[in-house]
Amino acid sequence: MLSNTATPKYYGEFRERVLRGEIPVNEYVSLEMQRIDDLIDNPKYWYDDTPVEKFIRFCNEELTLTDGSPLELLDSFKLWAEQIYGWYYFVERSVFIPGKDGRPGRYIQKRIKKRLINKQFLIVARGAAKTMYLEAIQAYHLTCDPDTTDQITTAPTMRQAEEVLGPFRTAIARANGRLFKFLTEGSLQNTTGNRDLRKKLYSSKAGIVNSLTNSLLRVLPMSIEKLQGLRCKIATIDEWLSCDIREDPIDAIAQGASKLEDWLIVAASSEGTIRNGVGDTIKMELLDILHGKYPAQHVSIWYYCLDDVKEVADPEMWVKANPNLGITVDYEVYQLDKERAENTPAARNDILAKRFGIPMEGYTYFFTFEETIPFDYARDFWQMPCSLGADMSQGDDFCAFTFLFPLGRDEYGIKTRSYITSRTLVNLPRSPRQKYEEFMNEGSLIIMDGTVLNMMEVYDDLEKYIEDNEYDVECIGYDPYNAKEFMQRWATEHGEFGIEKVPQGVKTESVPLGELKDLAEDRKLIFDQKLMQFAMGNCVTLEDTNGNRKLLKKRYEEKIDNVAALMDAWVAYKVNKDQFE
Repeated sequence: MLSNTATPKYYGEFRERVLRGEIPVNEYVSLEMQRIDDLIDNPKYWYDDTPVEKFIRFCNEELTLTDGSPLELLDSFKLWAEQIYGWYYFVERSVFIPGKDGRPGRYIQKRIKKRLINKQFLIVARGAAKTMYLEAIQAYHLTCDPDTTDQITTAPTMRQAEEVLGPFRTAIARANGRLFKFLTEGSLQNTTGNRDLRKKLYSSKAGIVNSLTNSLLRVLPMSIEKLQGLRCKIATIDEWLSCDIREDPIDAIAQGASKLEDWLIVAASSEGTIRNGVGDTIKMELLDILHGKYPAQHVSIWYYCLDDVKEVADPEMWVKANPNLGITVDYEVYQLDKERAENTPAARNDILAKRFGIPMEGYTYFFTFEETIPFDYARDFWQMPCSLGADMSQGDDFCAFTFLFPLGRDEYGIKTRSYITSRTLVNLPRSPRQKYEEFMNEGSLIIMDGTVLNMMEVYDDLEKYIEDNEYDVECIGYDPYNAKEFMQRWATEHGEFGIEKVPQGVKTESVPLGELKDLAEDRKLIFDQKLMQFAMGNCVTLEDTNGNRKLLKKRYEEKIDNVAALMDAWVAYKVNKDQFE
């Protein structure tokens, strides 16, 4: 019954098992438990077990697995669903009561019961059956909600999003429970006869339809243009963190859904290896909520992962990353992946992220997210000696320059400046275009008119930038590709001393990349520009079995040229270190 002092049933059972040491949990789950304890202690929020039990009974009686076998709701599903359907609060509203017998109506104050949770985020390892949980949420509202609902499910690919509808379609075909037997009686071909002899719940090209309430569950692509402005009451989002998305689908859906009462968004994903995407930004916000930096009682967060990579060797800790381990996926599967990660360097980080929830950066990504965060304070390094790195480009690509300033105590300041043509900017898709405009506003990206970069104009602008800041360029490192004209003029005007050629390849890149990685880990690289963060976040390296690395320029829009220029500057600095003493 409704109570503002009761402990939720399934959470209470879970908490008792955690306190007894039966279930190990990570830091983030323990923080979420503290948030639930705060709700229990707060008399403003009420717990109601009736909607929770209705949801559990519906799932156990009506739904099936993808293969048609009966569904028995997992303890983790009950725990997650209880936080959605169990918590409520009351608001005072003015409600109009129409008059009777021709008398005028009047407004009265009424207390309205509202569901507390509008958003739930699940970050859980691969194999935890999170897609089945999303299907249960959708099926419950489509068939049990008396309101007319517009429900959507989305994922980075349409085929992936269809996985949420698969078990629901199987349950409709099997019709094991009394409710589904009633809703599926009749024939779809009965279009002119008795309406009672038509199917009420069926799958169509548009999605899954409940004709009794005129409700629809459909699949949409994960695109802002397709998701913005919808008035969907229930939305589920799959793999928002582990796939390469550049726009926030959750915020776009919430803008339209918030126009309705008791709307709900459930976003589930495994940990990802995609850097500097929207998923990273959302995850940082969720961590702020868990750590209490700002209150967000309307958000539920269950973030499962190992606390440390050392726990990969301890099978008893694996349940931290997957609460359904041993039920939805065997321990043997995890053991095989663990052994593969130890023997296949190319797959190691992907396995650590997907199976154990450790936020790695993909088997090719070089810098961690924390290492790419710019420093809050800005430094201009006026009149300071520096090493300059230059990574020239093809005529329509990035032309990047990075200044490296030795600051002492093994710290190094970084300033970067890049050039592209106006044609390159115009041809950018919308999302990268917004990112580039941010770089333009901070002054790190310069747009040159024309179709192909004129390297002499680039030289003049860079020279002016150096003079304005009075940088003392002691040496310069450069990649010889497309750099002949630029470097000949540099040698003529500045002399040939301190010029170092840094050709690309494993032999020349492996050692300086390792040294820069160590400096980044210790936060010794001092930078404040978003462009440098963007380049470091996209930085990709190829690594052979001997641990040798080289930079890989992955895709056209994912620029790492400024990191390449930083490496060139570092090589030149090491060769000419005497000039800085």
